[in-house]
Amino acid sequence: MKDFNDYVKVETRRQFFGKTAAGLGTAALGSLFQKSGFAAGGAPLQKAFHHAPKAKRAIYLFMSGAPSQLDMWDYKPQLQEHFDKDLPDSVRNGQRLTGMTSGQARFPIAPSPFEFQQHGQCGRWVSELLPHTAKMVDDIAVIKSMWTEAINHDPAITYIQTGNQIPGNPSLGAWLSYGLGSSNENLPSFVVLNSSWTGRQNAQALYQRLWGSGFLPSKHQGVALRSKGDPVLYLSDPDGIARSTRRAMLDGLADLNELHYSSVGDAETHARIAQYEMAFRMQASVPELTDMSNEPQHILDMYGPDVHKPGTFAYNCLMARKMAEKGVLFSQIFHRGWDQHNQLKGDLPKQCKDIDQACYALVQDLKMRGLLDDTLVIWGGEFGRTVYSQGNLSSEGYGRDHHPRCFSTWMTGAGVKPGIIYGDTDDFCYNITENPVHIRDLNATIMHQLGINHDALSVKHQGLDVRLTGVEKAYVVKDILS
Repeated sequence: MKDFNDYVKVETRRQFFGKTAAGLGTAALGSLFQKSGFAAGGAPLQKAFHHAPKAKRAIYLFMSGAPSQLDMWDYKPQLQEHFDKDLPDSVRNGQRLTGMTSGQARFPIAPSPFEFQQHGQCGRWVSELLPHTAKMVDDIAVIKSMWTEAINHDPAITYIQTGNQIPGNPSLGAWLSYGLGSSNENLPSFVVLNSSWTGRQNAQALYQRLWGSGFLPSKHQGVALRSKGDPVLYLSDPDGIARSTRRAMLDGLADLNELHYSSVGDAETHARIAQYEMAFRMQASVPELTDMSNEPQHILDMYGPDVHKPGTFAYNCLMARKMAEKGVLFSQIFHRGWDQHNQLKGDLPKQCKDIDQACYALVQDLKMRGLLDDTLVIWGGEFGRTVYSQGNLSSEGYGRDHHPRCFSTWMTGAGVKPGIIYGDTDDFCYNITENPVHIRDLNATIMHQLGINHDALSVKHQGLDVRLTGVEKAYVVKDILS
């Protein structure tokens, strides 16, 4: 077995050749970023920046638990005639089901109990649950033909966030940070906000790996801002420690880490140095970011009363707008509780009320400030819900199981065509009939709008060229782009 010194030499040689292979491309592409107003931030750009980006930043509103597409966006009025009739076998076509409904003797059709109306110049049908979002249908593109292979929450949310159902890969935000860096040296390039919710309280857990960096340097992982105490853990100086003392301590620590790097050659050492420095700068920038006292009253009113409660979806949406102004590359807001296996009529309206006004306000706020033109906003979950009832069906209430074959997402801003619907589903909102969009395609489209060729941004890991969109073909959804 090789001793430690031999091991160090082998590892350092690998790192040297890896850096050399990408070095010329990185230098050339770095100059492109400077000309276009983007900062590389020390990230290894590889061959990612292949075209002029439409978006300088992105905000992802993620509804964890899977919102019901046929109760919000996918209007199927003819289903009222099929209430409590069995879903035809020809429609289900032997689809794999979860253990929660696979043992049911029958699959009774459960039409939406909510009213729909047409809105906007585009005439979009929108549920009564989304009165505020309905006012901006002319601003957004609704994709009704999303699909995924995953049928349970943890693999499905891991899949859409990291490109793989198995944990361990970098998240979308980490890939963007790695490829594009940050234009604000005082804030992270990737920030995560977890929201409170009022619907089903027994919600699916959110794991840190959903915004983790996987095998990328840890400085690219999402920084989660907390709603109580310090926005970031250990951000404040300990009692009795002056800021100048903290600065001297970090300088000494950086010297020690540099010595460690020179002897071991572990790239993660530089990531640690960068994180310490970022944390020091965030001591001033984050309190300013979370200060809402300078927001005009009419802006606060637009977001609704929940904007005054830290940790709510409304508060986090306003935070996302403030981060967009500060140059944060990617912010992601998670909202849990969308897993309506039962009590659909009671819980889904609460979930929609949590997010409806804030979604509208965020888009309009960005629009008023001229930021929507170069900010990409995405709304959606990990899969959809079944048209058939889970358990007994009654006119008083029922629930829906997981449904990966079709679900709805919307996007707006940064070169997305406004006021359109893309894709369609059958009369039972069960199968896609037009323009299927896999979650790989969604991630490829997000990256494309930010100037990244999803096929080109990859990292060698365990002998493979790993990328967010995986090895199967992914397509940019160009029909929704201007």
